[in-house]
Order: sequence, then C-alpha cells, then structure tokens
Amino acid sequence: MPLDPQAQALLDSIEQSGTAPLNTYSAVAARELYDQASELVRGTPPEPFAIETLAISGSSSNIPARLYRPNAEPTLPILVFYHGGGYTIGSLDSHDGVCRSLCVEAQCIVVSVDYRLAPEHKFPAGVDDAWAALQWVVDNAAILGGDVARVAVGGDSAGGNLAAVVCLKAKQSGEPQLVLQLLIYPGVEMSGSFPSHETFGHGYRLTKELISWFHDHYFETGADINQWQASPLNAPDHSGLPPAYVLSAGYDPLQDEDKAYAEKLKLAGVPVVYSHYASMMHGFITMGGAIDMAAAALTECADELRAAFAGKSSFR
Repeated sequence: MPLDPQAQALLDSIEQSGTAPLNTYSAVAARELYDQASELVRGTPPEPFAIETLAISGSSSNIPARLYRPNAEPTLPILVFYHGGGYTIGSLDSHDGVCRSLCVEAQCIVVSVDYRLAPEHKFPAGVDDAWAALQWVVDNAAILGGDVARVAVGGDSAGGNLAAVVCLKAKQSGEPQLVLQLLIYPGVEMSGSFPSHETFGHGYRLTKELISWFHDHYFETGADINQWQASPLNAPDHSGLPPAYVLSAGYDPLQDEDKAYAEKLKLAGVPVVYSHYASMMHGFITMGGAIDMAAAALTECADELRAAFAGKSSFR
C-alpha cells in the first residue's frame, strides 16, 4: 500500500522547509523544535472537562504530570500515558492533543507523565519514573477520582516501550492489576535487527540515524540494551500480562518488532488486538491537523480502552 497522500504531503513540506533532521541538533534544541512542530500539526483536539497539573513523588525527585478529566463523575477509569520521543525529546505539550482525545473519547482520566529525559538522565531513569508514576497513581486513585480496579497504561514509541516495561514490572511485583496495555508503535527491541529497520530506515521521519542518536543519548556506553527493561520483547516470560492493543504503522522501521511483540504476547496466552495502519508512518497519531487517519487511530484506541474498562473488550 502506498504512503498516505497526506503523510507524503507532510514529508514534502518538511523537506521543502529546509529543516535539518532532529539528530543534527543538541537534545535541548531538538526538544524545542519537536514541541513546535507538534503544535503545528496537532489540529484541534476535543476539550476535556478539566485539566490539572500534578507533581508525582518519584525515586529521586517529583515527576511533573498532567491530569485530564472527561466529566465530573466521582469515580472514573484511569489511563497512565507515557509520551514518545526516543527518551530524549517529547513532553506533556507535544502529546497534549493525544491525551485530550483519549480522555474525551474513552471517557477516562488520563495522567500524562513527564518522565526524565536523556542524555541528562540515562537509562533506566525513564523506566524508574514510569514505574513510580504508575504506583503513585494507583495509590492515589481515590484522591484523583479514579477507580483502582480500572487502570490501564499506554504510550507511543518510546512511551509504548515504557508502558510495556511497566506491565512486566507489575507482573514481577504482583501489582498493580492492569486492564490494558495500549502500545502505539512501541519500540520493544533495541538492537534494530529486524528487516523493517533497513526497509523503512530512511525517508519517513524516524530514520536509522535518528534512532541511533536517541540510543546514544539514552544508554551509557556498553549498556546491555537487550535486557528486558530496555527491550521488553526479550523478557523471558510474557504470560500473565494485561491484554494488549498493539498499533503499528507500515512506513515505520519499528513495524516488524511491533508485530513480533503482538505475536509473542499471543503465544504466551495474552489477549491481543493487533492493528496495522499500512499507509501510515511513525508518529502519525500526534498529527491530527495534517493527517486524517490520526483521528481514526485515536478513536480506535479509545474504543479499546472503553471496552477494556467495561470488561467487554474485543481481545482474542
């Protein structure tokens, strides 16, 4: 299937603008540029009932977070969300539109976590913050107006990796019990050995060079990138994990590992929905103002969340 015309038009406009690739900037400059670009393509997401700023107690410092509330009901399901950005860029603002959409469409509280970024904070700082934030949300669910029996985790790209990892950590520790892991084109295997890294590693925003730039920032030299807290695909046992919704994109170097993760979860007996957007590229879900398919994908994500919260999922 050819690349979606709107996605191609966006790529063409980026090329015509002369904007240099993110991996040619410093991490600080790349963050600013990414947030600016995200604002330009996010469109007009729905307006939640309320948005609040949170300070979550982390292992070494407070973790900033943003809470989105869909209505005034006293007890609502909760999605803990981790933004993408290669563990180096991305913010509460870059994924504000995604969180607004999921909040309103799934009718759930969304807690978006501003975990520490590399290179200032190397692996496993992001994992530590993601895990601490989940535990804090569960411990404080009643105060937040949330239902501790209906908690899901999710994220896109690097955030999808963190969501998958915290599910493994929850299994390891025996709690919390989660109803869904929402994995949007997650990075689940850090070696880059799958064929799609070669096939789609150039020309579609997430290039091989950018992935290497992210990894160089995130990992210390000589770090074991194959261990499961970095590469959840390599966990020794995936049984007993929460049901998973895995979304992949066709023009994405991560698509092969996404499919492999969905298949590995299924083989372990985990209920899985695997949804492949063949004409899309990595990152499209944040681009609702430029790519119509982003809204459709977010609606599908929200539908799966709502069904999981109601105990009526389509998992198979």
